Amino acid sequence: MLRKLCFILISAFVLGFPVFAQYNPEITPGDLRYHIGLLASDSLSGRFPGMAGDKMTEAYILDKFTKAGLTPLFNNGLQEIKVVTDATPGPKNKLELDEYVGATGKDFVPLSFSMNGTLKAPVVFAGYGFDINLDSLRWNDYAGIDVTGKWVMILRGDPEPDNSKSLFIDFESERLKALTAKDKGAAGVIFITPTDIDKSDRLMHLQYDRTPSNAGIIVMNITRKLANRMISTMNDSIEALESRMKENHKPAPMYLPVILNATADIILNEVTTANVVAMIPGTDPLLKDEYLVIGAHHDHLGMGGPGSGSRQPDTLAVHNGADDNASGVAGVIELAQKLSANRQFLKRPVILVAFAAEEMGLIGSKEFVKHPPVSLSKIIAMINMDMIGRFNTETNTISIGGTGTSTESDTIISLLGQNRKFKIGRSPDGYGPSDHASFYSENIPVFYFTSGAHEQYHTPADDANLINYEGETAILSMVYDLAVELASRQQVLTFREAGTKQGVRYGRNLKVTLGIVPDMVSSENDGLGVDGVRKGGPAEKAGIKKGDKIVSLDGAEVTNIYDYMARLGSLKPGQITTVEIVREGKKQILIVQF
Repeated sequence: MLRKLCFILISAFVLGFPVFAQYNPEITPGDLRYHIGLLASDSLSGRFPGMAGDKMTEAYILDKFTKAGLTPLFNNGLQEIKVVTDATPGPKNKLELDEYVGATGKDFVPLSFSMNGTLKAPVVFAGYGFDINLDSLRWNDYAGIDVTGKWVMILRGDPEPDNSKSLFIDFESERLKALTAKDKGAAGVIFITPTDIDKSDRLMHLQYDRTPSNAGIIVMNITRKLANRMISTMNDSIEALESRMKENHKPAPMYLPVILNATADIILNEVTTANVVAMIPGTDPLLKDEYLVIGAHHDHLGMGGPGSGSRQPDTLAVHNGADDNASGVAGVIELAQKLSANRQFLKRPVILVAFAAEEMGLIGSKEFVKHPPVSLSKIIAMINMDMIGRFNTETNTISIGGTGTSTESDTIISLLGQNRKFKIGRSPDGYGPSDHASFYSENIPVFYFTSGAHEQYHTPADDANLINYEGETAILSMVYDLAVELASRQQVLTFREAGTKQGVRYGRNLKVTLGIVPDMVSSENDGLGVDGVRKGGPAEKAGIKKGDKIVSLDGAEVTNIYDYMARLGSLKPGQITTVEIVREGKKQILIVQF
């Protein structure tokens, strides 16, 4: 009730819209304009998970579902989810160097992926923090030094800052450098920003990188001024070390005669968001336990900023997300109304879902398939709509993904695509950068509708005035026909693999692939969960199964997605090595060949 009241007040007094649009079961440009205009308004502040605009979005969608006669599922239509949205410094942060006491935010700042804890230990300077041993590049900042149990001082970036094709680029991320230091036995890392990155010596932003797992050691950033206080006893400076390494093109490790006592205290801020879920029952008693799912994600990037996914990260402004993905949510609402009004044609039940936190890693759809309202084995197909509002009249083409995920999909699309106002570009792959991927990973046939990316994608300029409402209406006409076909055909679709389930590549230096769908959102920090395994890939051949947790690769510890990608990057095609997994609480060692 509080959410609904909040929405009514915002609608009536801020947005200037009627409190409730007149109910119309037909899909029209005018209705789409109303829904998108509201969902992509500045007053919803970019629909960031857990914020007020997110809650009002959920309330709006749920109101439309219930007024269309749908049956709410889960907790009155909401499947609530806890998500971490950002990181902030806690009250226990401290730094002491001899008699000097540093100030948080002035002299030092913990990084968001730091482990919480205290370390009092000597400091070792280890250049750029590299240990690279390739045929084309060799550089080891740890040669000849012992960093066990110590702080490691590392420069950010690399010694070739002006070379856009430098081989160092694949190794310069702070996460990877922290992992390398941890592998060498270090207990903490302090990053220094060199002059070629920032001459003004500003501290790094405490930027949450969308992964709640930490590095397993303490990680901080300190100013060059503070670093030079540590190095001054060596008659040296950070600036001079940086210059020599770039000029000589070789490491310059050294022990520093100081003891650093510091505490990192990071608070990961958790909020509640929700999938909005409701159902239209089927009419055939023999098919009433088989379900079609239709969905679109309702979240977006909020105000943008560093780490948000915005393509203009230096601009703090409302990212309204009219096309991404108010257009898809409007489609779900309109389909819910029309399908409900014509439910006599639906032999199977249809579940309508507005997914939460898609932009943070498909969190809402992954939660749905992990804790579904019905058995996953009874979901016969999933239709996903993501960015269907910018139909291009010049190319006159829309894209449908997942057409290879069942043996019948291509034929169905060909038949339903006849006499449309647009041409259809097809992609057989069931994996992709949107919520249908979570269903494909569960061996469910998927259909992914999109009108394609554009210049305004993930920027503050993705506004409602740029939507092609007539074009979206035409797209939804086909989605409606597809939904009726899937919900009413006598035989279910026959699932088949199409394309890869490997997912996103996290490094350009990868020469091999294991062939898994990694769990990218776990905060356990005790291994990498396997959400899916590609048929015929190295993982399947080695005996890795969905639900396993990878804890070691090639003898090196894996605690999260970053560890996994770093380990994978060191392997070569044809190499045979070990993968240690945990399955049903027991460790197993498997042999894998890439």
